[in-house]
Amino acid sequence: MKLAIDGGSKVFEQGAPVPVWPPVYPETAEKLKELYLGHRWSFYGPLEVEFNERFAEFTGARKSVMMANGTVTLEMALQAMGVGPGDEVIVPAHTWIATGEAVYYRGAVPVVVDVEPDTLCLDPEKLEEAITPKTKCIIPVHLFGSMADMDRIMEIARRHGLRVLEDCAHSHGGFWDGRHTGTIGDVGSFSFQESKILASGEGGACITNDEELAVVMGRISHIGYQYGAKRGEAGGRPPMGEICHNYRVTDFQALILLSQLERLMEDSRLRAKNAEYLRERLNRIPGVRVQAAGRKATLQSYYLFAVMIDHTRLKPGVDLAKVVAALQAEGCPVGKGWGDVMYKQIRWTLTPDMYRIASSAVAEEVVYKRLMVSDLMALMMPQEALDLYVKCFEKVMGEYYAG
Repeated sequence: MKLAIDGGSKVFEQGAPVPVWPPVYPETAEKLKELYLGHRWSFYGPLEVEFNERFAEFTGARKSVMMANGTVTLEMALQAMGVGPGDEVIVPAHTWIATGEAVYYRGAVPVVVDVEPDTLCLDPEKLEEAITPKTKCIIPVHLFGSMADMDRIMEIARRHGLRVLEDCAHSHGGFWDGRHTGTIGDVGSFSFQESKILASGEGGACITNDEELAVVMGRISHIGYQYGAKRGEAGGRPPMGEICHNYRVTDFQALILLSQLERLMEDSRLRAKNAEYLRERLNRIPGVRVQAAGRKATLQSYYLFAVMIDHTRLKPGVDLAKVVAALQAEGCPVGKGWGDVMYKQIRWTLTPDMYRIASSAVAEEVVYKRLMVSDLMALMMPQEALDLYVKCFEKVMGEYYAG
């Protein structure tokens, strides 16, 4: 069958029916109008307080602290845990730049550690090899559609007396062995940026079971005001020397997130079901392997759906870029994602003396030779579209894979 990139017919003749993201709801639009007309929009507003309570309840955490975005949540969590100049923090080689740069914002050194070849999450063995007397914290990232091995990471952290900050920017609604991601380490950091599973344009939250950490994170991200303080009620002076920031959100963001939180479990189950269907079908195709879900995933959440190819068996002249281009020509909703490991992304501005690479060979090979992704919306397509998605891979790899 002639490939579309060579002039043949496309598999998705009418285009892939990918839903628009983020979702919008008419009833939420009416509530936003009411909020606007009510004049009070921020400063631990009632909806921000409500979201903190409901998000904590949903995740099983004791406390949730909303903030301006998912980068400052990482930064404030690190500050609350005492990370600062002279410290090292371990981060995975494959993640968005915010994971590493938040470490540098604290004056600490990001230490880059390799990922597992199947889950694409932080490799516990390489993690332990990278620990030094300067190591203060580990940031495992629950990446795309998998979860870091929290059992092994927590065992290593406890043995070395290290803090664990879970980067859950891709993991809203994800449960590891019955516990929501972000509740296993000391703090879980979430992003609500426009592309995320819960999306309010910008926004973020930290969850924790450590109430003292919650109090500190609330204070340092809200100009020194006590966690949940009412306007004009400072609740006492912040400790001298504790640097506080203005990283507050508004009730507009909280309202949007509350409407999405009501639907999160239903949507997460749909994406997980469709991901398993695609995984089972795609893994039958020679040269194709879907990112492994979390080992103990009670419910695996999906921000992206990641597929890898065996680049060592492609026909001469064919590489990852050509496979992606051929799939796109068939109308398949795939791309290369970030296209780079963290420390080579175009917006990464740290010079080599500002961070340390302990290991990264697997991440480099995966990102540049094997990996492609689809947005979470692809996992919400109807069954017939999922079958066409598989057909695209069958068609392209049938032509390009030497076997």
